[in-house]
Amino acid sequence: MRETININVTEPSYFATTGVTFSQVDAWFGHTRRDLKMDIIYPEDPEKTYPCIVWICGGAWLQMDRSAHLAYLAGLAREGFVVASAEYRTSNEAVYPAQLVDIKSAIRYLRAHSERYRIDPEHFGVMGESAGGHLTAMAALADDPALDVGSYTEYSSRVQAACPWYPPTDVTTFPYPSPLEAAASPESLMMGGNVMLNRKEAQKACPVSYVSPDAPPFMILHGINDHTVPFAQGEILHDKLEAAGCDVTLVAIEGADHADRQFFQRELWQRIAQFFHGKLG
Repeated sequence: MRETININVTEPSYFATTGVTFSQVDAWFGHTRRDLKMDIIYPEDPEKTYPCIVWICGGAWLQMDRSAHLAYLAGLAREGFVVASAEYRTSNEAVYPAQLVDIKSAIRYLRAHSERYRIDPEHFGVMGESAGGHLTAMAALADDPALDVGSYTEYSSRVQAACPWYPPTDVTTFPYPSPLEAAASPESLMMGGNVMLNRKEAQKACPVSYVSPDAPPFMILHGINDHTVPFAQGEILHDKLEAAGCDVTLVAIEGADHADRQFFQRELWQRIAQFFHGKLG
């Protein structure tokens, strides 16, 4: 059997480049240096540029794997985006704000190399889960120039849309049973001090502390039955953004616990693509 078909070419070819070094940071107690890397999925299209979405993996700031969700990120890229998944230092390597500094470094690197990866440098989104959701919100809200250090500081780290998944937004409101339990919490390890005993310092690591009327559009995803990061954490950020007159939607997912399977269904990823298309163009 032979068959001849005609393929109508309407999409570019997409390619993945993994292990791209975007920054170097201190390692092994400051005696050595190591690379921070990202994976990038991008179109080869000489005729146009595409909005870029930076993905931030979760893991309680204790662990992260930038490649864990590449199957889903590739699907998002084929909706018409450049998608990059960036590594950041975990809390056993450095305390906050090192993690946010790393994400901002990744955004600046991508802007600096926008021509190589067919990125529209004026349209950046950021998205992440749990600890990555926290960093997503912080990347969208915290504009302190002191957070932009390292290479490519002539480029902006600002983003134009944010989609945090089940993010810790005000760690000072977490229901810790006692200061002893709080001391061992991922939030305390992230900030380098006991959250319950250092609430003023902890607020500096909370997205709710940086809400302003000029915040970019937000779509917050949170499971109503989240037993790790309470649903109220998503509500707190939503309500504060809404009170400031910002463009924000809280998508409450019925029956979903933390990082549940509902977050990895096509229906939700299509909604994510629609959000970013609507806000990034």
